[in-house]
Amino acid sequence: MKNKLKIYRAIKNINQEELAMAINVSRQTISAIEKERFSPSLILAFKLANYFEVNIEDIFIYEESD
Repeated sequence: MKNKLKIYRAIKNINQEELAMAINVSRQTISAIEKERFSPSLILAFKLANYFEVNIEDIFIYEESD
């Protein structure tokens, strides 16, 4: 799933480790989401959106596949 997580981290000026600690996941999880290798659960997506004070749709871009 495409996302703008790296952009939101840059705006807040935090690294992957700081974000991971803030929402209680591993740095590797944040990295995998940013590289679009892992789609987060709905709960994790909400945690990220709440952390950045935005809607889930602002971070994650849903694209239907054929």
